[in-house]
Amino acid sequence: MESIVRSLAGGVMLPAAAAGRSRRRSEVACCCRASVRGGVSASMSTADRRQLVGGGGVDELRYGRSDDTAAVVVGEERAVATNGRAPAVGVGASSVVERLRAVAEAAADRVEMHDIIGKQRDNWNHLLLHSTNSLALAASVMAALAPASAGLIALKASAGVLLASAAVTMAVANKIQPSQLAEEQRNATRLWRQLERDVRATLELTPAPTNADVVDAMDRVLALDVAYPLPLLPGMLDKFPDAVEPTRWWPDKKQHAPIIKPSSKATNGGVRRAAIGGNGWSQELEQEMRGILRVVKAKDEKQFVSDGKLILKVNKGLAVAGPALAGTAALAAAFIGSGEAGSWASGVAVLGGSLAAVVNTVEHGCQVGMVFELCRNVAGYYRKIQEDIEANLEEADVERRENGEVFETKVALKLGRRPSDLKHFREMASPAVEDEDIKDFAGKLF
Repeated sequence: MESIVRSLAGGVMLPAAAAGRSRRRSEVACCCRASVRGGVSASMSTADRRQLVGGGGVDELRYGRSDDTAAVVVGEERAVATNGRAPAVGVGASSVVERLRAVAEAAADRVEMHDIIGKQRDNWNHLLLHSTNSLALAASVMAALAPASAGLIALKASAGVLLASAAVTMAVANKIQPSQLAEEQRNATRLWRQLERDVRATLELTPAPTNADVVDAMDRVLALDVAYPLPLLPGMLDKFPDAVEPTRWWPDKKQHAPIIKPSSKATNGGVRRAAIGGNGWSQELEQEMRGILRVVKAKDEKQFVSDGKLILKVNKGLAVAGPALAGTAALAAAFIGSGEAGSWASGVAVLGGSLAAVVNTVEHGCQVGMVFELCRNVAGYYRKIQEDIEANLEEADVERRENGEVFETKVALKLGRRPSDLKHFREMASPAVEDEDIKDFAGKLF
């Protein structure tokens, strides 16, 4: 009898227990779905999630696994976005990155263009040099043989035409200075490669690039385009300028980031002295930089500007002498065999053609225009070092400067020295030292 009652009781309770378990499974599944959809499951442990879906059957287990994977991926993306700094706005950050990539691609394209054009203009220099010399020397030989030849008229006419062609070719080559054009493109290629590396480093190392990075990159692009134009005509740089100035291929940073000069109170009082010593800067390092600034301005830049002026004068003389000699020889060739004038006309034509070839070889074979451009570029190199030092020294807040130790190393490398070699420039910052007393140059690289 008792067994019958127990069996009946068990039959009555089993549906209730089954219903309770079903309700619990439904509540757990709903809770799991809600937590996963709300992003809460990313913070739950793996064991807890297994307990939530463990009693819900095959369908709930599959659903829990898929949502769990999605939640983990979302959590990882959020962790990457907030790693080290606050995430930027999605659309704005993407726009900045794409603009920087566009600048990097443009810089890479400019590298290829300047490299190709540089090789082309170097070929121009060799072609014009050898062809002009061949014209002048062949004409000189014809002028020498004409008086004693039966074909006098043919030889003197040929000599005159060749000498006139040599004069025109020399004038064109002296106007455009192919060796100088090639040097411009070589330097431009190097600077465009540097810009591309800097932009790509910004993309790789900066967690969230800003619009300021884009503006700085664009300014550098425009400054390089102005300093080293691609077209030959119009837009070619003046090869014989009235004043020799260092080449400038970088933008003026003060236009976008005005430097706050320290007040007299901060400069002369304890506030300024207290500020020095942070971010790798010290009073001794400032004195080093001021001394280097003075030496670079008084010696290095001045020396290369003076050399550029001297080379420019020599190049102007050669540029005028070559076509003048060839033209004079062409006129003399027209009088060969003409009575009394014919006796000396042949000698003038031969001498003029030979000297024209010599002058052309000195000017374009020695690449005088390239040497002048090199002097301007090196002077610009030292001018940029000066502006970098001034920008840091004029910044009152040392925390806004570049790290002092890093900056000292960069300056030393640009000057071709060790950082320890810069210490003896401290005394050059003293007003008691005159510019005439400075004997050593700051740079050893050039």
